[in-house]
Amino acid sequence: MDCQTVVLGAGIIGVCSALHLQAAGQRVVLLDRDEPGAGTSHGNAGLIERSSIVPYAFPREWSRLARYALNRQSSMRFSPAWLPKIAPWLFQYWQNSSPANLASASRAMLPLIERCVSEHDRLAEASGMTSLIRAKGWIEFYRDQAEFDLAVADARSYDRHGLRYEVLDASQLRDREPHLSGAMGAIHWLDPKSVIDPGALVRGYAALFVERGGLLLKGDARSLCQHDDSWQVETREGLVRAQNAVVALGPQSTEVTARFGYRIPLGIKRGYHMHYAANPDEPLQHSIIDAQAGYVLAPMARGIRLTTGVELAAPDAPINEIQLRRCEAIARTLYPLGERLDAEPWLGRRPCLPDMRPVIGPATSHKGLWFNFGHAHHGLTLGPVTGRLLAEMMSDAKPFTDPAPYSPDRFG
Repeated sequence: MDCQTVVLGAGIIGVCSALHLQAAGQRVVLLDRDEPGAGTSHGNAGLIERSSIVPYAFPREWSRLARYALNRQSSMRFSPAWLPKIAPWLFQYWQNSSPANLASASRAMLPLIERCVSEHDRLAEASGMTSLIRAKGWIEFYRDQAEFDLAVADARSYDRHGLRYEVLDASQLRDREPHLSGAMGAIHWLDPKSVIDPGALVRGYAALFVERGGLLLKGDARSLCQHDDSWQVETREGLVRAQNAVVALGPQSTEVTARFGYRIPLGIKRGYHMHYAANPDEPLQHSIIDAQAGYVLAPMARGIRLTTGVELAAPDAPINEIQLRRCEAIARTLYPLGERLDAEPWLGRRPCLPDMRPVIGPATSHKGLWFNFGHAHHGLTLGPVTGRLLAEMMSDAKPFTDPAPYSPDRFG
């Protein structure tokens, strides 16, 4: 079968790319080996993170690095065997996290972050998924006064961006979350929204794509090949031929791009989640981020989801519960979590680039090959807006922002 574009990957990035290309008038096939939203898109904290105008940088304070080196932190742990293999990537990440480079990355990401909520709102309305999205913001709380004071100072430095937030003392925080204890204070960020079932949201967006005439097929993206002036990929329903192919495979993207000679330095930050029973007499009203311990508690359709920070380990290494157990132990001292609801922790893989911005744009040496991946911690946040930018580039429309900072060419 023939189409104009085949999109490889049915996570939030691929689904949104397919929807925007479809809206631009293209015949689109969306391909994945699994159901939409079954991978990394399924297991995040469910935040549409309008307030994250500064990317997650590599820590540069020697005191923090020394604590991480002990490998006992709840916010980050590493596999000693994997660390030497990822060290070159970490060094690039550290270089790009200098004050000047971080400021550059923040400027590059701001046009995307500014539009993340409005782009989700459009798709949620069109797909009938608005019931999954809550406009309560999220709360970042602190147990240490000095850390809290620094966070408040940072928040106030963002005032020029028009972000809405409220600084809460311990009493005000108890008014909003009566069953959360142990905090000196908190910042309530008001602009972000939260999703109570991220996987269901992606499936809802995919259903909209199909409803509008798109084709959703099962297949192996690694079968992609170029034949004359077209791209071909094998599916269960037969061979698909397309003028364009979009690689939107998240952490698996470089399995395809490397076959065509592109050496894009994609690193993987692993993370876990577990659901816990929610006590109806002690509800959690907001998504809560323990900034110092590095985990999130988020009210979800299934219960309370605890998501961990970063684990640096081989992408295919077995599940390791050390970090989850550390976070759970801390969380239970602050909020009355119920019993575990999942048989085992969910493990996800965040696709990260060392300069803290995704790859969006055309491949340098292959006509019709396009990339949209590397969204790190903000895949759910940025799916609709980067899908829009990609579609504008591919349909020769004027992009809403300069796409140069996301170009694959920046890696040579």
